[in-house]
Amino acid sequence: MLKKYSLFFLTVVPVLLIDQITKTLVHTRMALYESRPVIEGFFSLTYIRNPGAAFGFLAGAAPLYRSLFLIAVTLVAMTLILLYLGKSRKEPPLLIFSLALILSGAAGNLIDRIRFGEVIDFLDLYIGAYHWPAFNVADSAIS
Repeated sequence: MLKKYSLFFLTVVPVLLIDQITKTLVHTRMALYESRPVIEGFFSLTYIRNPGAAFGFLAGAAPLYRSLFLIAVTLVAMTLILLYLGKSRKEPPLLIFSLALILSGAAGNLIDRIRFGEVIDFLDLYIGAYHWPAFNVADSAIS
């Protein structure tokens, strides 16, 4: 039982810290919409804010509705993960690790939604004019 919780928290804490540190660095050292190429023609650090969820889902919804809905859904998901973890007797370490990644990513984006009303994204992958939607460490953990 202790091993399960140790793995969970040894995953959640560093991922959440890395997410928040990288977002803070971007927020404090870059202007909104500023882009800095890392690998020309493929990868840049580009500071944007996403008011919606994945791929801009609900970005056009009324701000109060969007915020309340996304915060509520995130809290429900995090609660379900914690309830599952608490009730399960013995789960494979890979499942515990995966749930910890999802929870840490959800928590990282939840912090942004509460602080800013939107999520800081900055990892910008592209080939020429073809861009993948910008994302962050929390999104990577959830994926």
